[in-house]
Amino acid sequence: RLARPVGDITQGVIWKQLLALFFPLWFGTFFQQLYNTVDTVVVGRFVGKVALAAVGSTGVIVNLTVGIFTGLAAGAVVVIAQRYGARQGEEVHRSVHTAMLLSVIIGAVFTVVGFVLTPWALRAMETTADALPGAILYQRIYFLGMIPNVIYNMGTGVLRAVGDSRRPLYFLIAASGCNIVLDLLLVLVFHLDVAGVAIATICSQLLSAVLVVVALLRSEMTPYQLFPRQLRIHPEPMRGILHIGVPTALQSVMYSASNIVIQAAINSFGTDTVAAWTAYGKMDVIFWMTVTAMSQSITTFAGQNYGAGDCKRVDKSLFYCQGFVILTGLILGNLAYFFGHPLVSIYNSDEAVIQQGIIRLGYIARTYALCGIMDTMVGSLRGLGYSIVPMVVSLIGACGLRIVWIFTTFQMDRTPENLYISYPISWIVTGAVHILYFLYVRRKAFALVKTDSHVAAEGRHPAAKA
Repeated sequence: RLARPVGDITQGVIWKQLLALFFPLWFGTFFQQLYNTVDTVVVGRFVGKVALAAVGSTGVIVNLTVGIFTGLAAGAVVVIAQRYGARQGEEVHRSVHTAMLLSVIIGAVFTVVGFVLTPWALRAMETTADALPGAILYQRIYFLGMIPNVIYNMGTGVLRAVGDSRRPLYFLIAASGCNIVLDLLLVLVFHLDVAGVAIATICSQLLSAVLVVVALLRSEMTPYQLFPRQLRIHPEPMRGILHIGVPTALQSVMYSASNIVIQAAINSFGTDTVAAWTAYGKMDVIFWMTVTAMSQSITTFAGQNYGAGDCKRVDKSLFYCQGFVILTGLILGNLAYFFGHPLVSIYNSDEAVIQQGIIRLGYIARTYALCGIMDTMVGSLRGLGYSIVPMVVSLIGACGLRIVWIFTTFQMDRTPENLYISYPISWIVTGAVHILYFLYVRRKAFALVKTDSHVAAEGRHPAAKA
């Protein structure tokens, strides 16, 4: 067993350690948003509206792949964090090498499948005829970067699992800077237009992948040091990674699918409501960044401390996280509503659009805290090794309930307000079920600690038996 290693978060002041995990993740998400925005700005300002439409048309597919890779990386975070917290050095070693080889395999599969199916997918999404050639070109070049994309996500998952969330931030900052420079160089100097933006993206992904691999190679005298010749799939760690990662990835996929249905309902109200919905979508990024970063933080924290068998720290971390997202949600949501008029007017000065934006802020932004409670419960459950039931609950509650609402209650009163209210209702229902399930899981999972079987040998995930 390992002595107390660097990055260990099983001892010390809990709220400080949570914030130490949170802030790099938050800023990392910010730079990820910047990363995605630059492509759009460059083609929109320096190429033209057709190029802008081409890049924009790929957004759903890009977000879908990112969600899948992030979900799979979450599986590695939990498996490695639990073993790291339990001081099982050999199991950490096996899990790291399994995760990294798995990332290469998954990336290769997505490269081939994505490249082949891109034209069909974009046509199925009814991409406009003038934007279709550019969209296919952009998307196919993007899929050529799948292997470094997955390696980066999995590699940073390894680092986060051992309590290091700073280096992934530095790597993302470097990649964002590279992306901006290459976007301007390839578009303005070499006039590669859509292809130039896509090439800049995959070069930036390659840089971030190289940086994270080098970091793992140089992590000498640690159980997570990467040895290329020892890359192989160990069955038990792989099962644990997929047990957590696949449901998380599927949840992301289904959220994207439900958003398509919701967008269709919004479109039925006309230009003003659609414009307000779009403006609001840009405004609430800060809150989603906050909730996502805190959910990922508690997954790592709960994983390590559960692995170490310290159930009290798991409970306390959830208490702190809930308090943080409730307070943050109330402050951000009410500030956004109070300053709704000037905020929405940043995106559009039409008074009808502004008023529609304020209505949505009143129904959704002011109830942000409910969403925060729901997501941090899921993060804690994943840290304990349970992801299938949280996925099902989230899909039925947060996604399914809204879709059912649209085809039932919404049809009886087709107003934006009746659509917006489905959000807080779905958060209340889903959050309540997650809390009840956590109380059940807590008793079961904590009982395993007493018999020292909560993190079994050979990377077996106790939750996989449940």
